[in-house]
Amino acid sequence: MTDEIIDLTNCDREPIHIPSLIQPHGILLVLQDPTLEILQVSSNSQEVVGRQPDELLGKPISDLLDVKQIKLIQQCLAEDFESVNPLNLSIKHQNKSIHFDGIVHHLDNIIILELEPKKAKDKTGFFDFYQQVRGTISRIQKAPTLLAMCQIVVTEVRRITGFDRIMVYRFDREGAGSVIAEDTNQETPYLDLHYPPSDIPKQARHLYTLNWLRLIPNASYQPATLIPTNNPLTNQPLDLSLSVLRSVSPLHLEYLENMGVTASMSISLMHEQKLWGLIACHHSSPKYISYNIRTICEFIGQVMSVELANKEASEDVDYKSQLKSLQTQFVEGLSQAEYFLDGIVQMKSQLLNLVSATGAMICSGDQYIQVGKTPSESEVNALLDWIKPQLHHNLFETRSLTKNYPAAESFKAIASGVLALEISKVHHNYILWFRPEVIQTVNWGGNPNKPVEVFSDGSLRMSPRKSFELWQETVQGAALPWKPCEIEVVTELRSLIVGVVLRQADKLASMNFELQRSNEELDSFAYVASHDLKEPLRGIHNYANFLMEDYADVLDNDGIAKLQTLVRLTQRMEDLINSLLHFSRLGRAELIRQSVNLHELVPQVIATLTISRPQSEIEFRIPQPLKSVQGDRAQINELFSNLISNAIKYNDKPKKWVEIGFIEGNGENKVVSTSVTFYVRDNGIGIPQEHLDKIFQIFRRLHGRDDFGGGTGVGLTIARKIVERHGGRIWVESTPTEGSTFYFTLSAEANT
Repeated sequence: MTDEIIDLTNCDREPIHIPSLIQPHGILLVLQDPTLEILQVSSNSQEVVGRQPDELLGKPISDLLDVKQIKLIQQCLAEDFESVNPLNLSIKHQNKSIHFDGIVHHLDNIIILELEPKKAKDKTGFFDFYQQVRGTISRIQKAPTLLAMCQIVVTEVRRITGFDRIMVYRFDREGAGSVIAEDTNQETPYLDLHYPPSDIPKQARHLYTLNWLRLIPNASYQPATLIPTNNPLTNQPLDLSLSVLRSVSPLHLEYLENMGVTASMSISLMHEQKLWGLIACHHSSPKYISYNIRTICEFIGQVMSVELANKEASEDVDYKSQLKSLQTQFVEGLSQAEYFLDGIVQMKSQLLNLVSATGAMICSGDQYIQVGKTPSESEVNALLDWIKPQLHHNLFETRSLTKNYPAAESFKAIASGVLALEISKVHHNYILWFRPEVIQTVNWGGNPNKPVEVFSDGSLRMSPRKSFELWQETVQGAALPWKPCEIEVVTELRSLIVGVVLRQADKLASMNFELQRSNEELDSFAYVASHDLKEPLRGIHNYANFLMEDYADVLDNDGIAKLQTLVRLTQRMEDLINSLLHFSRLGRAELIRQSVNLHELVPQVIATLTISRPQSEIEFRIPQPLKSVQGDRAQINELFSNLISNAIKYNDKPKKWVEIGFIEGNGENKVVSTSVTFYVRDNGIGIPQEHLDKIFQIFRRLHGRDDFGGGTGVGLTIARKIVERHGGRIWVESTPTEGSTFYFTLSAEANT
């Protein structure tokens, strides 16, 4: 025995496709292609064809077969072997012909020929075959449900073969099996019993997809060895995956013995190129089934496999129709919403009904929207991180989350079942549906946990189960399984959502294009209009001054006062036009991006402002060295000048201060990770809450024209324009009488 760790994967690693042994109810010959020289032969050749192995090795196949039969085999080389098997072959021994079913298949540069002796009455023609299956096929096709079809199949296969017990054994998504139909003369029924995935190892399932039918006439057989053991051309064990005589795994033979089964036959049921289940045939005594009868059974299995799709499609017809209706309503609601996330939120009940869930979590970026009963936001966030690498075609589903995600133990009562849909990996858009734990009693065919045998020398062996009596288990931590139709509707939902999002994006892009064009036209109009207004305005200003100078002795005091007012108004209008011109130029000028060291620039701005206001005593605070940014140096200089100037201007405290800094991260106002949030904070007069959205509007002043040093009311508008042209945003938080803080984001320079 081996010291290998004992676990349920030991059986999965058993090399059952290369046993170098066959079952003895026929012989196996390995022929070299194209010479047909015998390279290997099974050790039972004397018993079957009357020739010792050493008499056959190295000899041409013509030592056994006549020219006509050899040509028949050679013709097979150019055809699909499935369409020619079995070959009618005969070998003479002691002046008597022994008739065989010859089964051939090609493997690399060799031909494997298997010979099974025919019974005397084994002559079934096409008409006999048709008569055998015609009624069966008709009943299979007319069966109203999947279970009804399965019951028809087990009844018909038992009638045709005479086995003691015929079952339809269906696999679930985890690989466990259950008996869903049975016809038997035995006392102990197996109907509705479950079997763990380890009962049929992975490599055995793979072989079932290659060979649709597998016969074991006598589980107590003594295997015949291949001589020589290895293929002489490769010096490796011969791959017997497609062999009908391939010897059976000792573990499986022990398994059959424990069940009280002596003969067995299995027929594969395939759906969407995957192993859906088996028609399993058991007999308590040795039983050989001729190749012709096996062909009939295999054909029944193939017809049933084709019908699986039709029968499964007819299951839950009303429920599927309801899901389609819900899906249509859901997509129509999304289409009417401006943003798909808003549409999903507005249709919370449909979101749950879509897959019969009790809770859902909609994830978009860092936003989590809860519907119904769900784990907490932090638990869902951690779960989503675990799910992402396991998504397959944008989907993940499980009915028992705790099996592979132990952290789910704390919330299994509300989320044992999880169905996750990835809408957009880039934008972190996901929908997770949840189902609660449903405690169930499962009927097993014996204890599903394989026993470990401990031998006298301390070695271990994983052995097949010895009992197949009813064994009940209470299963916890599992939800009701997600139905295939629910998985299908969620898969379609992603495509529909993506379609809605793309249409909304096209509409938004069109609106953005029109808005950009309108803004460009407005900038051009503002520039031309303000530029053209300056000339007549300058004329009005000059002529007003000329009138005061030339006609001062004619005009009375009231006339002179009116002319002085006119001069002041033209001066103010010129200031407004200059501001408008400057604002329009900002939108038209090309940005000259470069690295801007704010720790040098901001002190220069402060020095300039201090020189222009020598009478003001202001404390300037810079709590930490400012980061460098990427941008237009002149515009960033103006940005800080406007904000710091306002902080100085709108302050009536005896001890004034202004603080310039930045914050790590972006708080609740998150932008791209390359941005840094800067701020300019003061202890000035503050801004009432109702005016916070208005202060960035052009020419908007909250105070009298000459209050707080006057101004045109364009400084904050220009500040916003500069920030937005640099791809950032600006906002303000303020408390009246206590001060204001202006926040804005700029792109940080790497490694600063």
